[in-house]
Amino acid sequence: MGSVGFIGLGLMGEGMARRLLGGGRSLVVWNRSAEKSEALKAESPEKVEVVATPAAVLAACDLVYCMLSTPDVCKSVYEMEGGVLAGVTEGKCIVDCATLAEEDMQRLSGQVVAKGGRFLEAPVSGSKGPAAQGQLIFLCGGDEALFTSCADDLDVMGKAKFFFGAVGQGTRMKLVVNMVMGSMMSAFGEGLSLCDAVGLDGAQLLQVLDLGVMANPMFKLKGPKMLASDHAANFPLKHAEKDMRLAVAMGQAHGIELPVASTADTSMKKAIDAGHGDKDFSAVVEGQKKAK
Repeated sequence: MGSVGFIGLGLMGEGMARRLLGGGRSLVVWNRSAEKSEALKAESPEKVEVVATPAAVLAACDLVYCMLSTPDVCKSVYEMEGGVLAGVTEGKCIVDCATLAEEDMQRLSGQVVAKGGRFLEAPVSGSKGPAAQGQLIFLCGGDEALFTSCADDLDVMGKAKFFFGAVGQGTRMKLVVNMVMGSMMSAFGEGLSLCDAVGLDGAQLLQVLDLGVMANPMFKLKGPKMLASDHAANFPLKHAEKDMRLAVAMGQAHGIELPVASTADTSMKKAIDAGHGDKDFSAVVEGQKKAK
């Protein structure tokens, strides 16, 4: 297998890049902090090339995966001197795995296509653990032929892939998924907090929930950690809140009220304001606990 590019070796991108290496790919990489790129090269010196700019990644590779954290970071990395757009030429392929607003993703696609490139949005459902384990779910839109041609890579990085149509549709699905997940986490945190406030054992709540129709992997995984106030970041709260905010805005734009999601977003903001934004999104519970 040939070399592909990878831009963004953060919480998610690092695991995804390692999956590609394990699947036989060689990588040309760039990250905003060079230390992560050099660390990856140290692990696989024969298979990883570190370059100085995003444009240099595109100069070396026809297919490039991008995994950047926020809309502002994406805009900066695409449009900076030596950025992604500076490297796009005829036929270059960008697969962008960020979670953005649909208009942000559409703007990136338009900029790439205007320079002769091809674009696939591929936001992922999953966090740090699934990224490292190749268990992500890719929610794609845009160039369907590109979706087909990079299918083997997506299968190495994930357990499922979906194509929804035009650019923006994959992002819409991702925001709906994360809205449901964030609302569940907020309700879960309230339940744990209420248990504690009325003198019940939160561990017994976890047992009861796991035996009924509300049993689910997220509660099973996060519940014990939440009881221990262990919020080591797999999906940072500040990013979960960003997705909730974008989902609520999408609902408003399409004339649908989302009171549950809006309230969950408020709970997340409260926890962020209390200093928990860089912790896992399970830290929403820290803003829901009864004041002692």
